[in-house]
Amino acid sequence: MTKVKFEKFTNASREKIFEIATNYKLLQTNLSEFFPSIRVISVRPNTTLVEEHLKLLGKELIVMAKHVTNEPKTHEILIVGGDAKGTRLIEEYEQTQEGTRIILTVDFKLKGSMRIKGIFGKDKVENEFSKIMDKLIQIAEN
Repeated sequence: MTKVKFEKFTNASREKIFEIATNYKLLQTNLSEFFPSIRVISVRPNTTLVEEHLKLLGKELIVMAKHVTNEPKTHEILIVGGDAKGTRLIEEYEQTQEGTRIILTVDFKLKGSMRIKGIFGKDKVENEFSKIMDKLIQIAEN
């Protein structure tokens, strides 16, 4: 179990960055280096179930993720099946005068052979999720 929490800032509006981060169908296109495959299984108001192939640190994880949104304030991702079952990510979006502050909290868990110590250490996990957020911010600011 690895827990990290960090902040990112963007000059994009809260609504714009939130829309980009929660457009699951475009993650495979916009973030193909991290999401080589995405399949939306079910869409309900504020809840979407997605099968994701997530590539972190050169390892491909296959997960079933439940995305719960409170637009445009929070985006919670619960991994309900697969290699990282039990993982929880919370993205909080706060509008500021300069743009948007994003607070990302990750409680990262791995199952089976993926639990090898050192591969997914705290610094590495934070760095990988930071890269994902940086890419989303870059898209929102262009």
